Amino acid sequence: MDLSGFIVQILNGFAEASSLFLVAAGLSLIFGVTRIVNFAHGSLYMLGIYVAYSIVQEFGNHAFGFWFSLLLAALVIGALGALVEIILLRRIYRAPELFQLLATFALVLIFRDVALFIWGPQDLLGPIAPGLNGSIKILGHYFPKYDVVLIFIGPVVLGLLWLLLTRTRWGTLVRAATQDREMLGALGVNQAWLFTAVFALGAFLAALGGAVQIPRLPANLTLDLGVIGDAFVIVVVGGMGSIPGAYVAALIIAELKAMCIALGTVSLFGFTFDFPRLTLVVEFIFMALVLVFRPWGLFGTVASVSRNSAPIEAPYRPATAPFKWFIAVVIAVVAALPLMSAWLPYAPVLALDIMVAALFALSLHFIMGPGGMHSFGHAAYYGLGAYGAALLLKTAAFSMGWSMAIAPIIAGFGALIFGWFCVRLAGVYLAMLTLAFGQIVWSVIYQWDSFTGGSNGMIGIWPAPWLSGDAYYYFAFAIVIISAIVLRRLLFSPFGYALRAARDSGLRADALGIDVKRVQLVAFVIAGTFAGLAGVLYVFSKGSAAPEIIWVGKSVDGLVMVLLGGIQTLVGPIVGAATFQFLQDYFMGITQYWLALFGGVILLIVLAFPQGVAGYFKEFFDYRAARRAQAMATAKE
Repeated sequence: MDLSGFIVQILNGFAEASSLFLVAAGLSLIFGVTRIVNFAHGSLYMLGIYVAYSIVQEFGNHAFGFWFSLLLAALVIGALGALVEIILLRRIYRAPELFQLLATFALVLIFRDVALFIWGPQDLLGPIAPGLNGSIKILGHYFPKYDVVLIFIGPVVLGLLWLLLTRTRWGTLVRAATQDREMLGALGVNQAWLFTAVFALGAFLAALGGAVQIPRLPANLTLDLGVIGDAFVIVVVGGMGSIPGAYVAALIIAELKAMCIALGTVSLFGFTFDFPRLTLVVEFIFMALVLVFRPWGLFGTVASVSRNSAPIEAPYRPATAPFKWFIAVVIAVVAALPLMSAWLPYAPVLALDIMVAALFALSLHFIMGPGGMHSFGHAAYYGLGAYGAALLLKTAAFSMGWSMAIAPIIAGFGALIFGWFCVRLAGVYLAMLTLAFGQIVWSVIYQWDSFTGGSNGMIGIWPAPWLSGDAYYYFAFAIVIISAIVLRRLLFSPFGYALRAARDSGLRADALGIDVKRVQLVAFVIAGTFAGLAGVLYVFSKGSAAPEIIWVGKSVDGLVMVLLGGIQTLVGPIVGAATFQFLQDYFMGITQYWLALFGGVILLIVLAFPQGVAGYFKEFFDYRAARRAQAMATAKE
């Protein structure tokens, strides 16, 4: 591409940066004040596009009506954000941060089906802005007039936000809330309404970022998860809570993508580099580099962030005799399901899916609960195990046994490499670095057509004849039980105690002579290996592997499983996996709007059992046991 074409692509990057900045600025404000990792922020962006499309159809036939429609759409979604905060989020502010994340994930499911119900599944492209149709000629290339206006929207909004946050009393309160919310409450400030106003403003900005895209981008149901990844990257790269940092980061990310498109396919020293393919992952590569060398972001400040998002819990205790009997009964029922296939033909299939999901959730819980390290990219190791087994079997012509044995080691090696960088960070920065590595792995597998099959995946990965049918069911059943026992024994070993010590107080653990980073890295490798083993069981049960098993959505599914069951209980991941798989399978069979039903049930569980399903029953039985002990002590007196 010539220089003039390159300059036009740079201008495209400026236009794209404006929309990305609006979304990221709203997310940064919400997180800075409420400390909620708002997964539903992308849904607000998506709804902004849909609502703007509908309003523009009525009022957008002239310039004033068009721009008024965009602002009105953003105001509508801002009001929706305020309602969400008042009705839902106020009830869970005291819950652990990860359960707040679970609630916002439920909103993603609900909002997607609401959009499906109102606007349908088809893509909707809005009209061109009146007076801005056509292009202008820049250095011999045509550049859309609307994009010229869009370039200036970002800096204008940045200036308005700066004035709002630095020149008004409300802005002073917002900045104070980002530093010390408790002190703000002690001074008599009504935190509830401050949080509502901030969430409404964040929702307004997200919706405005979507609304201004209607002449450039069709409204569709997949925009939510796509944009939330970009928004998180921008917020983390720019520095948490920094609005100018968000704009600079949005500009860098947009320009990196624009340059990849501008460079096209380049041949160098006999090698061909297809730079447009990097647009899928370039922002994650850049974020990983920033977090490795400047963990607090480009404009962020150094802060001491606890790895543990929840209060320190009581130590894990061995299971009681009644609970052991209950587990034995459950194991017996699961083992008997293939024998009842004549009456329940689908039960063994669902049970096998639950077993694989349970092992995946157990591996994630190992670093999240006892380790206090939150991962948004755990599906990378699941996918490395699945694809490792598939490639060893199909490409390298290994036997099924050797493929199963080596593939988890490949996943563990990947966890060793990624974990070496991740354990040097904490909190949301650690989580985002895991997301970056996960998306890099997904991008490689998705685009390496000649080796992994690309978007088509790989097929024909079936177990050996001697292990087909019910034999594979019992094989997977045994592997999951053995894995659960091994992980449990590790947690009650000196290593497990050291891991929990590092979670609760890294400084004290280090003072006691525990090599905190080494312990956490070993935990990463163990978790990655067992996640890879779950991927191996999955690929041989389904006979195929596809890039979707590595996508961020799979990692989010793992998070949901762990949190549904309860992060501070050992049986929680298993309960969460069973609940997740069963509800998902059931709702998919009864309605096309199953996502909304699924999300609604998750919300009810979060509100009723903020400690998770298994966590709730654990607390209940612990309370009953304490009451009985107290009654017996009173009787003896």
